[in-house]
Amino acid sequence: MALKLERLSTLAAVDAAAWNALAGDYPFLRHEFLTALERSGCVGAGTAWQPCFIVARDDLGLAGAMPLYIKYDSHGEFVFDWGWAAAYERVERHYYPKLVAAIPFTPATGPRLLVRAGAPQELVKTLLDGARAAADDLGASSIHVLFPLNVEQQLLTNAGFLARKGCQFHWANDGYRDFDEFLARFSAEKRKKAKRERRRVAEAEIDFTHLRGDEPTPHEWDAIIEFYSRTFLRRGREPYLNREFFAEIAATMPHNLLVILARHHGTPIAAAICFRSDTALYGRYWGSLADFHSLHFETCYYQGIDYCIRERLERFEPGTQGEHKIARGFTPQPTWSCHWLRDADFHAAVGAFLVREARHVDAYMDELDEHVPYRRDALTGMRV
Repeated sequence: MALKLERLSTLAAVDAAAWNALAGDYPFLRHEFLTALERSGCVGAGTAWQPCFIVARDDLGLAGAMPLYIKYDSHGEFVFDWGWAAAYERVERHYYPKLVAAIPFTPATGPRLLVRAGAPQELVKTLLDGARAAADDLGASSIHVLFPLNVEQQLLTNAGFLARKGCQFHWANDGYRDFDEFLARFSAEKRKKAKRERRRVAEAEIDFTHLRGDEPTPHEWDAIIEFYSRTFLRRGREPYLNREFFAEIAATMPHNLLVILARHHGTPIAAAICFRSDTALYGRYWGSLADFHSLHFETCYYQGIDYCIRERLERFEPGTQGEHKIARGFTPQPTWSCHWLRDADFHAAVGAFLVREARHVDAYMDELDEHVPYRRDALTGMRV
């Protein structure tokens, strides 16, 4: 069947059920999530993220897609290429606009080349050809695919993209019955430290509630958004997401949204905003009104692990950076991004840099592996 390729400036033009059939269980690619970004003004007109979705249709309907955005800066991507932009400027070239296949403000690994089951093998090439054609038409310097699946990373490398290795800290559920069984894998010293952190929060008379997206009251959402905004404002930045966005996804995809709400004597004082699929929990945002010892660790890490064990989720991805996650049971895991630069000389120079950078990432991960809290005998056969 002949494929027809389209370039769309809004996902509202695509049937939600057809799109979600391609997106699968990954919450950040759901039609509801991406259109909420558009309708709330977090992406689109007046922002540095301009939707430029590539979709392929055949006689059966939507066959494939690529969540592509035109970018005019590198904020909200979590794969840092500011140095590449500076190199362009030094030779009086324009790095922006560029094209980015990613979920805005979301450094979580997931599908980026969406293909309907049973679609022809050449569909991936067709999508990439469509992205390159968009880059030609826009005069974009480059195409960047951020946090793709491992299998997609291989496909992109075969198509001439450069692979860049990164590192995050993830938790794997090894079939634990409860939190104590998880901690039993720790060395005695690390287990004692984790228990002490949890005890300090409990002794401060702080309680936790796990709320589905549609369960917080309007008053609680006011507090949650305030906590979230404070985290950004303390760093001198405006929040990426607004109240309108959270209100919409709380209504349209509540089962994918989890709020871990901390209360002190009944008053909300902190929250972690997470998303979930049928297999994974993704920690995204956190904020607090008060400063209690170990509150951050309990809210963002221990409570999420508790939730995963209870819900039998396979893994917990709590976000980027943070070597302090290691002591709480998270282990270093590789992540990927893939890059194509139109200029052959720049493409080659970036490729040489990425080879050198990957050696440093590997050494960094090897060093961190020596500091995981698990007993060496407990690591045997453990899924990390």
